[in-house]
Amino acid sequence: MARKTTTDDPLAPVTLAVGQEDLLLDRAVQQVVAAARAADPDTDVRDLMPDALQPGTLAELTSPSLFAERKVVVVRNAQDLSADTIKDVKGYLSAPAEEITLVLLHAGGAKGKGLLDAARKAGAREVACPKMTKPADRLAFVRAEFRATGRSATPEACQALVDAIGSDLRELASACAQLVADVEGTIDEAVVARYYTGRAEASSFTVADRAVEGRTAEALEALRWAVATGVAPVLITSALAQGVRAIGKLASAPRGARPGDLARELGMPPWKIDRVRQQMRGWSADGVAVALRAVAEADAGVKGGGDDPEYALEKAVVTVARAARAGR
Repeated sequence: MARKTTTDDPLAPVTLAVGQEDLLLDRAVQQVVAAARAADPDTDVRDLMPDALQPGTLAELTSPSLFAERKVVVVRNAQDLSADTIKDVKGYLSAPAEEITLVLLHAGGAKGKGLLDAARKAGAREVACPKMTKPADRLAFVRAEFRATGRSATPEACQALVDAIGSDLRELASACAQLVADVEGTIDEAVVARYYTGRAEASSFTVADRAVEGRTAEALEALRWAVATGVAPVLITSALAQGVRAIGKLASAPRGARPGDLARELGMPPWKIDRVRQQMRGWSADGVAVALRAVAEADAGVKGGGDDPEYALEKAVVTVARAARAGR
């Protein structure tokens, strides 16, 4: 049976990277490969997709070498392996070879769960690579990126970077690396604005903010710039939906509650509570309902239900902005 790993050792016999965030999965692989090559510069790395791993292939790759070389065998999308190959992998887990590190990348869902369970039972070192769907998760990721380099970035700068870049973790990581390389001292909001002017103004969340504030012309300008610079329409409808829902949640929350209490109850960070409070002036319950219907129609339109996604977005932005001014 594979030995239990009591420490986070990249050279453990088996590493199990679980999740669907490609950047984190790649980093899990890179960490193992880097550790192996630090131990042996001549380490042989085999990076395989499921269709390249036929029954018997793993046995060939992990058989003793004449030169006793270190080897890293990476299996991507392990949940898609054939039943026969899964049997081979399970058999290997019970007696992993010396000087070989097996890295299994698994999506973590129900498909191929038997292999996932077997690897965990065998004591595989596990690395979590969850998809970061929440803005708060991406904000924590950006903070961690700066912290890992020993650099200081203000909370406002981290938030501005997330607003500017959006949901692509690779682009967020690249932006953090660029700022660290190019900027001395503390990274603040002004620095982010200087590097990402235009990109920030074109972000889906800027479109949503201007719309829920009732600033129709500015919202449409931001929308057109966003579309022109390649922001995915589905990200814009998602941001609009989040903005309108946030107003609906806060409007129905107990009056007089403290931001910290509201943040816990509504699942928003305290800074967002303050922002939404400012944005919700002029909104009514009917306005929220009208805006949500408009956003839902736009979402269907950009996902193939309409002929002109850009028109669907413009129509939704105008409707949301009008709903924001209805009670003023």
